[in-house]
Amino acid sequence: MNRGHALRLLLAHEGRWLASLGLWAARRQDGAGPGVRAFGYSRPQAPLVLGFAFVCLVETVGVSFLLADYPTLHWILLVLDVYTVLMALGMHTAAVTRPHLLGPEVLRVRNGARLDAAIPLALITTVRRDLRFPHGKPPAGVLEAAIAGQTTVTVELSAPVTVVRRFLAPPEEVRTVRFHADDSRAAVTALREAAEAAREAAEAVREARTPEPEPAGS
Repeated sequence: MNRGHALRLLLAHEGRWLASLGLWAARRQDGAGPGVRAFGYSRPQAPLVLGFAFVCLVETVGVSFLLADYPTLHWILLVLDVYTVLMALGMHTAAVTRPHLLGPEVLRVRNGARLDAAIPLALITTVRRDLRFPHGKPPAGVLEAAIAGQTTVTVELSAPVTVVRRFLAPPEEVRTVRFHADDSRAAVTALREAAEAAREAAEAVREARTPEPEPAGS
């Protein structure tokens, strides 16, 4: 990956979490709409992220008093501290406003502003509730979108799909997807029904495209 491409990805990432602050204030979700079900996943990380933002805010106020006699240094650190507070809030609001999305044909597995992987429903073979606490690099062929160190849903695919598993990493093929959903039971039920409907629709299309055999002796 060249530097220009990496810079564009980094700026796009920054833009997504900054935009999430506005979406959160407007009580809107990115990508949600008619025919699309949203499944949140931010609940486990909320106390940690919001606690970090509060600590940063307290530090910002304290540093402002301590450096009142050094205006140049005061303004430099104030800008950095405010950016840090916004970034912490942006991490949380990106998770709140960018939920997993289940549409008629595609499941979008997300992780804040860092991940947005499209999984065709017709390729899903099994879906199950599966509480895991992954650590380290995931195995080859596995996409893990852990929140607060845990995943609760596992999806197996009949064919590999290409995703970007980690921010600024090259695309990879995966056949297993693990992610967290706050209501994993509802997510699994809805995903099973949607995947079955997508497979039936795909099969109907294949049958319609298959020419009927000509009668013998014609």
